[in-house]
Amino acid sequence: MADSPSAESLPFVRRERDERGVVRLTLARPQSFNALSEGMLAAMQGELDAVAGDDSARVVVIAAEGKAFCAGHDLKEMRAEPSQAYYETLFAQCARMMLTIQRLRVPVIARVQGVATAAGCQLVAACDLAVAASGARFAVSGVNLGLFCSSPSVALSRNLQRKAAFEMLVTGEFISAEEAKARGLVNRVASADALDAEVESLVAAIVAKPRVAIAMGKQLFYRQLETGVEAAYDDAGRTMACNMMDETALEGVQAFIDKRKPGWSG
Repeated sequence: MADSPSAESLPFVRRERDERGVVRLTLARPQSFNALSEGMLAAMQGELDAVAGDDSARVVVIAAEGKAFCAGHDLKEMRAEPSQAYYETLFAQCARMMLTIQRLRVPVIARVQGVATAAGCQLVAACDLAVAASGARFAVSGVNLGLFCSSPSVALSRNLQRKAAFEMLVTGEFISAEEAKARGLVNRVASADALDAEVESLVAAIVAKPRVAIAMGKQLFYRQLETGVEAAYDDAGRTMACNMMDETALEGVQAFIDKRKPGWSG
């Protein structure tokens, strides 16, 4: 009998794709609490880049195996090579992966079970949407080790109100799934056995809409957040005008006028 493969030889990320164009990326290192090691970051980057080049993709779901969603960076790996150049390269690699999530033209949903700490909490915040199991917990706990979670603070402060985000960053304390929902870090909370159904309800709502409208809307949503209100309205107006000229929007509006369902092809 052939030897079974070791955990180290298996893929860092498992990829599944259904006929609707829903891509599920599962962090597959439960023995290390799905830490964002160099290997995990590289694997995630490769998978996200593949989605970026897939015109038939509609939604990405980021899930995880085991008791933890993601425990942040691999501290043993980080401690093995203590140089500023190495750390800057590592954090740039992580930032690139997080930004790729935002720049994808399809929505990305975090499916969170267990704990999401430090850069793992950052990963949840970087996703467009998040659904958490009722037992999930969240923290940016680097400060407990003397390391302020500076990179996670970027995504966290763009999800939570300032004081709520700063409290998490300076205390390192965990918050519950319900607290995360109240503060804006996650959209929905479900029991563990209903988690996949709750994720699917979001997925189904998204894939029922035209891909082009979702793509234009997501890009505009993040662009306008980083500008002044006047520039944001100018950009939004141009985007809506372009969207309105697309055949899917023209069909959707005409269907509303005709009191029928739109005949969208995708």
